[in-house]
Amino acid sequence: MRNGPVFASLALALTLSMPALAADYVQAQGSSLAFSGKYQGEVFTGTFPGFTSRLSFDPKQLANARLAVKIPLATAVTSNSSYDNELRGAAFFDSGKFPQASFTATKFRSLGGNRYAADGQLSLHGINKPVTLTFAWTPGATPVLTGHANVQRLDFGVGGGQWADTKLIPNTIAISTKVVFKPAP
Repeated sequence: MRNGPVFASLALALTLSMPALAADYVQAQGSSLAFSGKYQGEVFTGTFPGFTSRLSFDPKQLANARLAVKIPLATAVTSNSSYDNELRGAAFFDSGKFPQASFTATKFRSLGGNRYAADGQLSLHGINKPVTLTFAWTPGATPVLTGHANVQRLDFGVGGGQWADTKLIPNTIAISTKVVFKPAP
């Protein structure tokens, strides 16, 4: 059988020429997604405890990386129940009309060391705009992504009417996240 070595060589060459696929992960316990800003000069913070994330990532294959985050807006909580009700209402998230926000990133860049940038689209309040998440990646059996982004709330129509005054609430809202991942099933 003369062709056996030829076929084996061809199969090996095809396998080696195929791009490596990123590892697929889903969010695990111990993850958090937080936001912070100021209201009349006082710092406020809140979280979205109901968020979920899915990631395909290999630092050596950034072209194949993907991140998808879903954020149920009605889960937004701060340490102030008055803020919570206002955040979920029509002037801010309007979670009855827009129950979910999402962030999807398909372009990843290395920033050196274990730091990366994920350029994506934030869909919030019915508006899609580009947002960049910068993050540190800690590999391991349960890898961790620790990241930050800034969102211009008025670009998304969040905090309209009297709340559009940036002297009351600045336009920039800081987002921070720590996502613990486990291999996808």
